[in-house]
Amino acid sequence: MKKILLSLSIISLLTTSSCVSKKKFLESEARNKEIQDLLNSATVKLNACLEEKSGINASYLGLKDQNDNLKKNNSDLINNMGNMTTLSTKGAQNIEKALETIKEKDLKISRMQDALTKKDSVTLALVTSLKSSVGISDPDIEINVEKGVVFISIADKLMFKSGSYIVSDRAKEILGKVAKVVNDKPTFECMVEGHTDNVPFTGNAILLDNWDLSVKRSTAIIRVLTKEHNVNPKQLIAAGRGEYIPLVENNSVENRSINRRTRIVVLPKIDEFYDMIEKEMKKPAKQ
Repeated sequence: MKKILLSLSIISLLTTSSCVSKKKFLESEARNKEIQDLLNSATVKLNACLEEKSGINASYLGLKDQNDNLKKNNSDLINNMGNMTTLSTKGAQNIEKALETIKEKDLKISRMQDALTKKDSVTLALVTSLKSSVGISDPDIEINVEKGVVFISIADKLMFKSGSYIVSDRAKEILGKVAKVVNDKPTFECMVEGHTDNVPFTGNAILLDNWDLSVKRSTAIIRVLTKEHNVNPKQLIAAGRGEYIPLVENNSVENRSINRRTRIVVLPKIDEFYDMIEKEMKKPAKQ
């Protein structure tokens, strides 16, 4: 009986042990399946993450290249701006220098114009004085201005007899009035020109031709101005022009009479005119 009970107890124990092991096995299988599913899911996610990382890396490299290009472009722009600034500064300086040069030239031109205006004013005053003194109403006496020079032209019939270089009394009266104006301008010069017509001179042995006659008439007038009217000889220039600068053609008695004349040229000294310009140039610029 004891043996039977022992056998039953062993069989019962084995049966119970077998049931427990099978249960654990099933539980392990289920757990294993669950872990495998989790592993598969994790693997899928890992692969997705790796792909995403690869894409991110590619985007990063692209952005890095863009950033490098932007940095380079920015550096180039900064350099270009620096160059542009340098060029602009130089350009502004050049423009400023050009404007200064133009301003200086304008100032010089303005001062030269002032000097010319002063010279013209002096010339105009001289003409006015001559006209009032000499008597412009006489048709045989002309006073005019050409290129800033005063010309007094006196007809030959008032000055000399035909073929002669002896100054007439009427001429001495006119020369006295001219001398008064010249004496008031001690810095001016007077050139006395003798002019003849083209009829060959056939007078005495002293005068060879019209050249001689025109020069003799010029020196005769100068002697009257210096000895009778006290004009400074340093202001006077004797010149004989002969027949070679006629006013009209020598084709009639009337025209030849017009060409026979004495011309007194009153002109300021060139160095005085330049001194006038120099003084204007040295004046300080107006602010």
